[in-house]
Amino acid sequence: MESALVKDNPLLFPLNKQKTLYDGFITVLERDFRLRVLLPPDGQLKGARLHCCWQLRQVLQGYEHIVKQRLQQSADLVTFILELKTVLEVGLKSRPECRSIPPPRYYSQLISEMETLGWGRLLFIDTEFRTLRLKAEDSSGRQHVLTVKLKSRHPAEAPECSADLPVPLDITWTPQSTLDQLHSQFLLVLESLTEFWEVLDEIDSKTWILEPEKPSRSDTMRRIAIGTNVSIKVELDPRHPKMLPECCLLGAEHAVTPLRNKLNANMHLWNPDSGVLLNLRDVLEIEFPSPATHEKSSFSVECGICYSYRLEAAIPDQVCNDPRCGQPFHQACLYEWLRALPSSRQSFNIVFGECPYCSKPITVKMSAQQS
Repeated sequence: MESALVKDNPLLFPLNKQKTLYDGFITVLERDFRLRVLLPPDGQLKGARLHCCWQLRQVLQGYEHIVKQRLQQSADLVTFILELKTVLEVGLKSRPECRSIPPPRYYSQLISEMETLGWGRLLFIDTEFRTLRLKAEDSSGRQHVLTVKLKSRHPAEAPECSADLPVPLDITWTPQSTLDQLHSQFLLVLESLTEFWEVLDEIDSKTWILEPEKPSRSDTMRRIAIGTNVSIKVELDPRHPKMLPECCLLGAEHAVTPLRNKLNANMHLWNPDSGVLLNLRDVLEIEFPSPATHEKSSFSVECGICYSYRLEAAIPDQVCNDPRCGQPFHQACLYEWLRALPSSRQSFNIVFGECPYCSKPITVKMSAQQS
């Protein structure tokens, strides 16, 4: 028990050989609280007494009954301290005024680092001077934002960093690191992804993208229109963007099957030195409709059940396989429609029924949420 107590609470020490008196600090959410624990001679927690600093009493106000309960029920001091810290964390999060206030040197350090980095790179800073948004531009002129959440012990503790990227943002940080060095690391990450974004920018500008509706820099997937109710979903590898991506053809079987056969037959022709869009054209032996030649409305066909194109984020991706029909539906709409029909049947996660338009056989897979 003693080793576990010291490991989890290195600032809480026994003051006698019997180890019935402990004094020191416990740390919760970057704040240290003075605590003294006096155990009875038999070492049982049920008869223990706690002496708290005024800050600790303030946070525990309204939680006294829980602390007494934990004191009666905990098996040992290690368990009780862990329970006490959990209660403290809840209390701190529910009281904004009790949150840790950084020391003066935190602010002087922050100002010094921003002067080195350049105030022109600062897009936003919150009223607590904890959260910063820094702008960055890659070599192709794309604008990016790095969000930095500083700890109260900055720079001794590494900040939390996030950005709109298709890969995890791995940042190296030491107690000697600065925001300027952090920004420089971010720029290197952006440069490593330049080719990936160039591939997607070409696809976005020269084809009609059905999904995502508003692509972000972190999106690796594009659903590209090929024809009415026919599209291909490609998933690019951010680290190897010109390699053959994962491809999934969507649409009625009579339209998709020839394309799938060409993809399988010509896959060996893929040239990593050429652009992804050019390779897709060559492998599928097609020309993609582009903003220069087609209107997007040609491919934005509404669902035959709800009569809308977008259902939340989803677009119609289930199509009747009968060539004379070819009506598209949202997966959720078709699932609910077929499930309501007495003539429909289900096998595992697939529902079999009739097309609402032509009454020909049609199937739909249940999504994870529906199942």
